[in-house]
Amino acid sequence: MQFGIFTVGDVTEDPTTGTTPSEHERIKAMVRIALKTEEVGLDVFATGEHHNPPFVPSSPTTMLGYVAARTERLILSTSTTLITTNDPVKIAEDFAMLQHLADGRVDLMMGRGNTGPVYPWFGQDIRQGIPLAIENYALLHRLWREDAVDWEGRFRTPLQGFTSTPRPLDGVPPFVWHGSIRSPEIAEQAAYYGDGFFANNIFWPKEHFQRLIDLYRRRYAHYGHGTPEQAIVGLGGQVFIRPNSQDAVREFRPYFDNAPVYGHGPSLEEFTRDTPLTVGSPQEVIEKTLAFRDSFGDYQRQLFLMDHAGLPLKTVLEQLDHLGEVVRVLRAEFAEGRPATVPDAPAHASLVAQRDAEAARTSAGLQEVRPE
Repeated sequence: MQFGIFTVGDVTEDPTTGTTPSEHERIKAMVRIALKTEEVGLDVFATGEHHNPPFVPSSPTTMLGYVAARTERLILSTSTTLITTNDPVKIAEDFAMLQHLADGRVDLMMGRGNTGPVYPWFGQDIRQGIPLAIENYALLHRLWREDAVDWEGRFRTPLQGFTSTPRPLDGVPPFVWHGSIRSPEIAEQAAYYGDGFFANNIFWPKEHFQRLIDLYRRRYAHYGHGTPEQAIVGLGGQVFIRPNSQDAVREFRPYFDNAPVYGHGPSLEEFTRDTPLTVGSPQEVIEKTLAFRDSFGDYQRQLFLMDHAGLPLKTVLEQLDHLGEVVRVLRAEFAEGRPATVPDAPAHASLVAQRDAEAARTSAGLQEVRPE
């Protein structure tokens, strides 16, 4: 099972000091957080994609390429790549290039985004969000798997014999997760292609996401990719950890109360009760995260949001130290009782091995039916 961090890259005032980092400071902080993620033994660093203030990560592959050069084993991902407003051709080329630079340590999460004005900025209509996501991904999927693509759709100019370059590393495209917080169409899309489904369950009660994940698992099996239990599921989470639970609550409360996303709404206690947010001791984080398996079944990737709401870099780095200790326990606990039939999260090496094994089976089958 993979554990990691996802960041939305917000530039938010620290409510305890009144200071706001500059864009430069925030970008450099995100890089430092990525390096710390590897240092403490986590597996994945994922960045969002935003094109509007107060967010800075408008060019995920630029940041991830820089991080790739400074890390050795960290998987570099996105917590949203905007499949609706990015050209699929550019996505195909950018992430294939990143895949080569990072020696395969790359995957990505497709999403529609949650900022309406972005659509017209990139010449699209938000009312076409779902059709854009479906058509653009269908093209991207082919661009990575076919050397010459003929294409005609609703939302971009036709292609004739087009080859995106560079080609994917070892002929194997980056693994794709489809992220959603509300759309069954996206769960269906992930199931159809046999891709991963990431339920970013940080805001709503678990019952909502149970329905989405159950739909994805059932449809994954329907399309012949495996059993429902073998579907590839990822989950979000939010934590703030101190050795003493009371200290964690006291320190995090002003950040929660003033956060642009959920501040001035439900209380910290209500939010902690109804969502995956955990503010407390390491043991409380362990217990609540382990409970996700009871709600959603065995899954492959757990990402935590930690560097938001104006938390200073020093505090975030301290949080990562705590999380590293927590994850060592979680790895052992999640491994216990995990059925052997449940696959690990895909990585480049395993995808190459899977491709080669399928090719070998096909070749063996052809030899068996070949006449003497």
